[in-house]
Amino acid sequence: MQFLLLSRAASTRRISELPCRLSGTKNHHFAKLRFHDFQRGLEAVYPKPRLSQGNSEHKIYPYLLRNLQIERCNQVWSTDITYIRMKHGFVYLMAIIDWHSQYVLNWALSTTMDADFCIAALNETLSSSQCEIFNTDQGSQFTTNRFTGSLLEK
Repeated sequence: MQFLLLSRAASTRRISELPCRLSGTKNHHFAKLRFHDFQRGLEAVYPKPRLSQGNSEHKIYPYLLRNLQIERCNQVWSTDITYIRMKHGFVYLMAIIDWHSQYVLNWALSTTMDADFCIAALNETLSSSQCEIFNTDQGSQFTTNRFTGSLLEK
């Protein structure tokens, strides 16, 4: 795979000629097709947050949603974390969603990836309602004993 570094001062003309230079052809249509193939293999060089890193000490639960018909509210809830890029770092957003209604039951923001803000949002949500199945990925925030303990108590 080739990597091509362009400075911010690269001219528009140089950038528009990039597909032709990479494919070694003068045919602009063919070069654009090849360039899109080339683009699919590119990845950003900046460090990405690793949001779903599991902890090998935490218990892994079975996947209960295979072939399940979701027919009512509060049957299945789900949660996940995403990040929002800010000027000086990231802010992490965690949301709890009801799968049937697709309603966001609760959400929380944090500047760190610790489990505390996830547990606080979960406990706040569980204080007003209950679900039968709670689905998450195997991220360390969701597999801590404190997080799963809150779910098992209810």
